[in-house]
Amino acid sequence: MHRDDIMLIHLGGLGDMCLSESTFFSVSEHFKEGIIALGYMRFLRLFKGYFKAIERVESAKWLPLFSQNESGDTWKRIIFIGKDREGTLRKRWSCISKEHMIFIEMYPEDCFIAPGDMRLGGYHVEDFQLTQLKSYGIEAKKKEIIPNISKRVILYPEKGFEKKKWHYENFLKLYDSLKERGIVVYILKSMGLEIDVKGAVFFDELHDIRGFFNDGGIFVSNDSGMAHFAGMCGLYTITIFSDFDPYVWHPRGKGTVVRCSEDKVDIALIESKIEEALKV
Repeated sequence: MHRDDIMLIHLGGLGDMCLSESTFFSVSEHFKEGIIALGYMRFLRLFKGYFKAIERVESAKWLPLFSQNESGDTWKRIIFIGKDREGTLRKRWSCISKEHMIFIEMYPEDCFIAPGDMRLGGYHVEDFQLTQLKSYGIEAKKKEIIPNISKRVILYPEKGFEKKKWHYENFLKLYDSLKERGIVVYILKSMGLEIDVKGAVFFDELHDIRGFFNDGGIFVSNDSGMAHFAGMCGLYTITIFSDFDPYVWHPRGKGTVVRCSEDKVDIALIESKIEEALKV
């Protein structure tokens, strides 16, 4: 069956989605007939304004897209934002894209910075994607982020799994220090981390977190999807990087970064960054 629709496929997580917002914006402005998005619904629905429909990739009906069994369905055009190092997905999906498939590599390869390596450079992920759009004749448009900075501080401690993290106990000590100084401060609890802090807040749904972010603030966290979400929502971000190049991966919007490999990241340093942000 032929579908006379454009389908955009993005299989990234929260941070990847936030960094791709300008790409969503640009392609939605270019293809006026509307786009159907396929990916993880929990994240994609944050960007529903850019699409005429959103499909859940976990649904069994999409399995043929990722298997050797062809479904026989074709689309007017496929837009794929992702990583495809072997070219397998592009080869498969080009066959079901009647018009020339658009492939936007999600991020550059040189993302890691070795300890002691001072080199910073290359494209930020947002610019990296937008530059590729130009090669398809699509005008690159950055989605403006309206700053929403207030005199409250939100700390987001989390456990490290795949990435190294500034230890969550440091966030608890920072919380106590800021409270003692009379600064309005919250702890936003992350999944999988049980902490006993009176007044800590937790939300199951991202739209509830967005509602919490509506009051603005200064968001302090490790490099994480939530940091990118906070930046996209206009909060001032203070982001602690351990493995990745902050030049490439820093959250969009206003903010600053510190690097564990180069800076002496302690309570005093983060407090000084917060003090600077409170003056913004």
